[in-house]
Amino acid sequence: MGAMEDAGSIPSQTIRTILTHDFVLGFLGFLAFLAATFALIPTLPIFLSRLGSTDAEIGLLVGIFGASSLVCRILVGGALLTYSEKSVMMVGSMLFALTFLALVAFRPFWPLVVVRVLQGVAFACLDTAALAFVVKITPLAYRGRAIGYFVLAPPFSQAVAPAFGMFLINRYSFTALFLTCAGLCFCSFFFSRRLGRGEVAISDDGTPSGSSHLFLERKIIAPAIPSFLHGFVWGAVIAFLPLYAIGNGVTNPGFYFSAVAVMLIAARTLGGRTLDTRSKEKILLTSMSIAMLAMVTLSFSKTLPMLIVVGMLWGTGSAFFFPACLAYALDYSGSSAGTAVGTFRALSDLGVAVGPITMGIMLPHMGYRIMFLALALIFLINICYFQFYVRR
Repeated sequence: MGAMEDAGSIPSQTIRTILTHDFVLGFLGFLAFLAATFALIPTLPIFLSRLGSTDAEIGLLVGIFGASSLVCRILVGGALLTYSEKSVMMVGSMLFALTFLALVAFRPFWPLVVVRVLQGVAFACLDTAALAFVVKITPLAYRGRAIGYFVLAPPFSQAVAPAFGMFLINRYSFTALFLTCAGLCFCSFFFSRRLGRGEVAISDDGTPSGSSHLFLERKIIAPAIPSFLHGFVWGAVIAFLPLYAIGNGVTNPGFYFSAVAVMLIAARTLGGRTLDTRSKEKILLTSMSIAMLAMVTLSFSKTLPMLIVVGMLWGTGSAFFFPACLAYALDYSGSSAGTAVGTFRALSDLGVAVGPITMGIMLPHMGYRIMFLALALIFLINICYFQFYVRR
């Protein structure tokens, strides 16, 4: 911890240490890949609807992406014990590009199911391998800040890609959208191909550090539970907040997500040093407390300005949560191998998947206000779990 406390005393040297050639290439590859992913969020349901798909088919084709990604993450983590992160990223980006070309040609329901499954596999490959690569090439003292900078890619992509995707289908066609997304994936492949292989840390017995014969890194499960619970709440919010907002007369709940993205970008950009100069335990407890406050505030927020305030609170609380939680979990487990990153990300995804299902079952019996307070209670449980179990 002492090394972390001393980190950042020479800012220019710190930036040069983090923003290496490989880091920048990895970030650009991740950004291009995510832009293609987020462009599908508003456009894919419209595309499927115009093909004549039923609501059930649309739900399956949208949701199966996350399911296949979740299952594949553990397998990708195991594959990273044998293959380099660079190779897995190249496979992921190329596979994703091919699926977009397939969307141009395929129309019946079942071929599209296969395409969406392969897209989930591609996402799991690139996302897991990219994070594992950044963790491997970054010195331990700067790991938290490096992860924080790297995960700026999702909010940047989310801020631009969905609107750009809608512009393409409104101005041109779905074919233009899919070809553009394929082009972004080829750009991701190009950036990934130019990456170095990185240096593998070697343990005392001569094997790669953190290696395992299993696809699941069991030691990281305990410190990854907070990420699971955080994802649980976030999944419920993204599923039901738009309906809650519209029910209260807010015509564009998208401003909530814009506020979240702005705060994520601002906090990680301006406060990145915090991740390496402050105790990760304190960062996590503070982040969870702010997120809990956001859920309490949301329970009585019915106007757009209040929703924007909630979005800013959530963005502030979440800005440092993921990079600090991942860095802390890797330190806690004593592993930075691909299996550890894959297990961590799988638990995060599981939370995002389980949250909407659970709250969807409970919502008719409790209403929105009680549901949001229940989500705040989950954060209180998360804080107690981390403070009295994980830390001790």
